[in-house]
Amino acid sequence: MIGSLHGKVTWKQPPELLLEVNGVGYELQASMNTFYNLPQDADTGVTVYTHFVVREDAQTLFGFCSLEERGLFRLLLKVNGIGPKMALAVVSGMTAAEFARFVQAGDVAALSRIPGVGKKTAERMIVEMRDRLTGLDTGSVTGTAGHQSNPAIISIPQSALDEATHALAALGYKPVQISRMLAPLENSDLSVEEMIRQALRASLG
Repeated sequence: MIGSLHGKVTWKQPPELLLEVNGVGYELQASMNTFYNLPQDADTGVTVYTHFVVREDAQTLFGFCSLEERGLFRLLLKVNGIGPKMALAVVSGMTAAEFARFVQAGDVAALSRIPGVGKKTAERMIVEMRDRLTGLDTGSVTGTAGHQSNPAIISIPQSALDEATHALAALGYKPVQISRMLAPLENSDLSVEEMIRQALRASLG
């Protein structure tokens, strides 16, 4: 089991990144919070906490910037009907503390705004997660320093809007939803990460 990796990010296109550790490149599906926390300095090492998912058709390594976030991801996987893609969308759109507030308040509407989460899944999430959240450490344990993306990291040459569109689609949002979420940001000078952050925040109302 790979619990964490420490290395340098050599390529990224949210939600995917390539982390080089001692000459070996690890492909990860990373949460948006991980991208928000990438260091500005290209030579700064990054620690990513990981969770390995093995299926018949794929083996995927998921990466998180904190133990708290990975803990929530793992708890979500225990809920009936929630897979890794949906769990990654949840932890990308909100913090563990925010999620806990929605669950404790029984806020079905807020949870239903997460891509792939319908009313029944949100209700099931609330019922099954209420007791489990008591064991989750909601204190922030960040694995990286700094909160800006690294302009020196290799990325596919696309506009910030195109990259944000790709990231939101990978998280499960539909084209109509993505267009609505990004429309207010089209003429902004925001970075990809900040554009995604604002779009996700707006989607949760």
